[in-house]
Amino acid sequence: MSNFKLKNSRFLSNFYVSGAIDPWFITGFTDAEGCFLVGVYRNKESKTGWTIRLFFQINLHEKDKVLLEQIKLYFKVGNISKFGTQSIQYRVQAINDLQVIINHFDKFPLLTQKLGDYLLWKQAFDILKNKEHLTMEGLRKIVAIKASINKGLSPELKEEFSSVLTVSRSLVENSIILNPHWFVGFTSGEGCFLVNIINSSSCRRGFQVKLVFQLTQHYRDVALMESLIKLLDCGSCGQPLNYNHVDFRIQKFSDICNKVVPFFQKYPLIGVKSKDFEDFCKVAELMQNKEHLTAEGLDQIRQIKAGMNKGRK
Repeated sequence: MSNFKLKNSRFLSNFYVSGAIDPWFITGFTDAEGCFLVGVYRNKESKTGWTIRLFFQINLHEKDKVLLEQIKLYFKVGNISKFGTQSIQYRVQAINDLQVIINHFDKFPLLTQKLGDYLLWKQAFDILKNKEHLTMEGLRKIVAIKASINKGLSPELKEEFSSVLTVSRSLVENSIILNPHWFVGFTSGEGCFLVNIINSSSCRRGFQVKLVFQLTQHYRDVALMESLIKLLDCGSCGQPLNYNHVDFRIQKFSDICNKVVPFFQKYPLIGVKSKDFEDFCKVAELMQNKEHLTAEGLDQIRQIKAGMNKGRK
């Protein structure tokens, strides 16, 4: 097993301060965290009695404000605002600004089933841009589109537009990850670097330390998740019993050290996830040096673990 050294943390966390964020990172992160929304609201002053609004948005914990600012800097449109007690939101809604969003995703397409949402949302955009939504026919078209996006229609809209049929939704098949920056973006949103400390009677200290890199996605994207095995040349996919999602997981220590760590050192993560990766690497170094077999080393790993993921402040 080859030894690795943790790269300077300042480099990892500030790599994209200049705003030179890769376009494929944007797409990968949107596959993980982005949302294409169609809003249908009552409006007595409108000829149809309804108003249509389209949104592209990303909601994150306030700890990732810098990442949202980098995304806003990339698109040069939209706004960031407070959203709830500990969340922030990047939102784009002006028609001209939404065209910027469309230009990006037409050039750098989404790879998950979220592409189906985007394609329908884009149809709604064309209707809005051509002002067809100002007619009842155009309004019904948009409602039919909304019915197939995200969570579909609210009970109120189902009652008001009970005769409207949902439009068919495209299924994404055989997506291929051609750019590593897509995977970095996707991991920055959905990835999880885990340090597990479990009871073990076979270990001298009574505990075993295991590192796990994991990504979870709805089972409809199982083919895409399985392609990660080829991308990283390691890992496995499995579906937990009675769940509708699939887990891509790497837990072999040699694969963590020789494949996962070098990959993300070459293609740095952005945002809070980069901090979890740094801590993940620190634990891996301790384990390579056999320090996890000592009481002092095990305590150090416990302290690192306590400040990772949800424990990070």
